[in-house]
Amino acid sequence: MGVPHRKLAKHRGRQRRAMNMKLEAPSLVACPQCRALIQPHHLCPECGYYKNREVIAANK
Repeated sequence: MGVPHRKLAKHRGRQRRAMNMKLEAPSLVACPQCRALIQPHHLCPECGYYKNREVIAANK
């Protein structure tokens, strides 16, 4: 059975795990109606459209 040659610092293990926990910027797509940047599968706050139909009245 393998035995570690010397003790590893806590920082090394935590740093290795932290590389997989980085935050990513949300992906954005253009709204088909007004070309504003929105998150996929979300209502457009600029024009009020979702899937090419008006869901709420525009806030203008």
